[in-house]
Amino acid sequence: MVSQQSSRQRWQNSNMLLAFLTLLGVILVVAIVGFFMLRKGPEMIQGQAEVTEYRVSSKVPGRIQELRVKEGQRVNAGDTLAILEAPDVRAKLEQAEAAKAAADAQNEKAIRGARQEQIQAAYEMWQKAIAGVEIARKSHTRIQNLYNEGVMPAQKLDEITAQLNAAIATERAAKAQYDMAKNGADREDKLAAAAMVGRAEGAVAEVESYIQETILIAQTAGEVSEIFPKMGELVGTGAPIMTISILNDMWVTFNVREDLLNSLSMGAEFDAFVPALENRNIRLKVNYLKDLGTYAAWKATKTTGQFDLKTFEVRALPLEQIEGLRPGMSVIIKNKLSL
Repeated sequence: MVSQQSSRQRWQNSNMLLAFLTLLGVILVVAIVGFFMLRKGPEMIQGQAEVTEYRVSSKVPGRIQELRVKEGQRVNAGDTLAILEAPDVRAKLEQAEAAKAAADAQNEKAIRGARQEQIQAAYEMWQKAIAGVEIARKSHTRIQNLYNEGVMPAQKLDEITAQLNAAIATERAAKAQYDMAKNGADREDKLAAAAMVGRAEGAVAEVESYIQETILIAQTAGEVSEIFPKMGELVGTGAPIMTISILNDMWVTFNVREDLLNSLSMGAEFDAFVPALENRNIRLKVNYLKDLGTYAAWKATKTTGQFDLKTFEVRALPLEQIEGLRPGMSVIIKNKLSL
């Protein structure tokens, strides 16, 4: 009886030892797995490819009459992208051209002076005034002789003298009218007429420039990345109609913590890879480095032994043309620093 109890006690002790060793083994395995899974590895800095874009817009409001390109289409400098319909601008052009025609007519009139009929009429009036002076002078001579002989009173001589002076003044005025008709407008009038023509030409040129803005032209070669309005829609002054991506002007941008900037200083060259291009390696050169501000700071989780880390925007240019690289593709840097 005593022997059976002793045997049972030993069996229980053995089971407890086995359970303890099993638990210890599980804890050891979990610790080893956690060590390998949670150990610090290389930092992966991820960025993306960016491209220079410009928006195509018009100075004048109008309706989309024709879109000659589609999204994703390559265009060259000088290609027509879209045509707007702007009847209001064309009506203003007609008004400006009519004002220019009127200014041209006034200027031509100022240059040519009076018509030939008006010049001839002024000449005839001058000749009539000359004849009146001759008659008045002869009458004055006769009255003067009679006055000298004592036949004619002084009052009559005064009257005929006044008539002679009036005739001479009339002749001078007629001569001035004839000269003015023959010589044309004054210098100031000609300058004013010429200025009116210049003003009208400027107005026409201004409206013509607005009409040219209804035909949207590509300024540089690129790719149509996005078209905003549809056919027939109205667009306002300066409203973007489409966006052109200049694929030859591409760079990569990264947001990097400041403790990882040791190898990303201005002018530094480094290697990265593009997952979308089968992890193709590319060589980049840093050309821009700027603090993103306090809103992008990494806050320390402990009150002692740590400090806030700022985030910097790093831009880098590819050292060679990368076939197939598109805006938005991820670019990865393998950094040697540990997490």
